[in-house]
Amino acid sequence: MPSHPLLPMAETPPPIDPRELKQAFSLFSRASEQLAGAYAELQQKVASLTAELAVANGALKRQYEEKEALSERLAGLLDALPAGVVVLDGAGSIVQVNPAAERILGAPLLGESWPAVRAARLAATPAPDEWETRAGRRVSISTQALPAFGGDLLLVHDVTQAHALRSELNRHQRLSAMGEVAARLAHQLRTPLATALLYASHLNRTGLAEADRLRFAGKVLERLRHLEHLIQDMLLFVRGEAAGRETLAVSTLLADLAQMMEPQMQAHGVGFSVVDAAAGAALTCSRDALASALMSLLENALQVCRAGDQVRLAARVDADAVVFVVEDSGPGIEPAHLERIFEPFFTTRAEGTGLGLAIVRSVAEAHGGSVAVDSRLGQGSTFTLRLPLATIA
Repeated sequence: MPSHPLLPMAETPPPIDPRELKQAFSLFSRASEQLAGAYAELQQKVASLTAELAVANGALKRQYEEKEALSERLAGLLDALPAGVVVLDGAGSIVQVNPAAERILGAPLLGESWPAVRAARLAATPAPDEWETRAGRRVSISTQALPAFGGDLLLVHDVTQAHALRSELNRHQRLSAMGEVAARLAHQLRTPLATALLYASHLNRTGLAEADRLRFAGKVLERLRHLEHLIQDMLLFVRGEAAGRETLAVSTLLADLAQMMEPQMQAHGVGFSVVDAAAGAALTCSRDALASALMSLLENALQVCRAGDQVRLAARVDADAVVFVVEDSGPGIEPAHLERIFEPFFTTRAEGTGLGLAIVRSVAEAHGGSVAVDSRLGQGSTFTLRLPLATIA
C-alpha cells in the first residue's frame, strides 16, 4: 500500500554507543559500592553509639541509685540529729525541718513564716543569739546563708542545761571569792559598825546639848548608810544577774544618770558632759542593775578627779551593740593595777570595798556584754561598757 503523501516518516533512534553504556554502568557500580560502604559505616557507628549509650545509661542509673541512697542516709541523719535544723526560703518561710527542731520549738513548723514563729514562740534573752521558749527552755539559734538556695539554714541547739551549769558555776565562783576575803570584809563591816555604836552611845548621855545630839545622830546615820552600801554591793555581786528585764531607751538612761550625777560633779568643781549618739537605740536589761553599774563608773571617775578635771559619759551604737563610755581626765591608773582592776575586793582606796568594778563586770556579763578599761598615767582613764541591742522578736 502506498504511503500517504501528507504523513511524516517515523524517525529512527540513533544507535547506543556500547562504550557510553559501559561507562554509565561503571559509574552506577561505583556509586552503589560507595553507598553500601557508607551504610555499613553508619551501621557500625549506630552500633558503637548504642553500646556507649548503654554504658552511659548504666552509669547514670548507678549514680542515681548512689545519690538516692545518699539522700536516704542524709535524711536519716537529719532526723537523728539532736540539734534542730530549719531551712528557710528567700521569703523567710520554713521549707524543711527535722524532728528535733519541732521538738524544741514546737510543732507544726513546715510551711510557717519564721518571723511569725519567732515572735509567737520565742522571747529574747540578754545573751546574743539565745532565746527562751514558751516551755522555759533556753535555745541557741545560729544562721547560715545558703546562696545557691536563696535562703538560710538555722541551727537550733537546746542549751538549757549548759546555761544552768554556767550560771551555777558563776555563782560558785562568786561565793568562793567571798569566802577568800571573809575576814577582810568582816573588818570592813566592823569598823563603821563600831563607829556607829560609839556615836549612838553618846546619844544616851544626860545633859547632851541639842546641837551635839543632832551631830551624833547624823554621824550614826552616815555610818549606817555606809554599812547599807557595803551590804548592797555584796548582795549584788553574789547574786550576779539581777532579776527583772525591761526594754529601756538609752536616752532615758542617760538622762537619769545626768540628773543624779550633775549636782555631785558641780559640788566638786568637776566638769561633766553627756553625749547621746545612740540614735534612739534601746536595751533589754535590768534597769536598776545597769544604772548602778554606770553610776559606779561615774562615781569612781569623780573620786579620782580634782577640781577643773572633766568627766564625760557617752553612748553610741556599734554594729549590734550599744557602747557606753565613761572618760575622765584624772591621774590615770597604775599599769600594775590594770590587770587586777576588775577582780573582786581589789581596791586602792582605804574605805573601798573592791566590789564596785567587779559588780560592773558581773552586770555586763549578765547582760551578754563586756567591760574594758584603757588608762594612761597623767592623762586619765576610759571605761567602755558594751551591751547587745534590744532584740525585736
